[in-house]
Amino acid sequence: MIQINLTVDYEGKFYTTNVIAKRDATYDEIMQQAISQVEKQWKV
Repeated sequence: MIQINLTVDYEGKFYTTNVIAKRDATYDEIMQQAISQVEKQWKV
């Protein structure tokens, strides 16, 4: 497992989030997880 710090553009604002993923995870899988985390936190 690795920890990755990402900045995600969500609804015109930038949010930084941490993702813990398997070493063999693809870029798309990691980005989808990051976007999902930001949506859960900031969705009204």
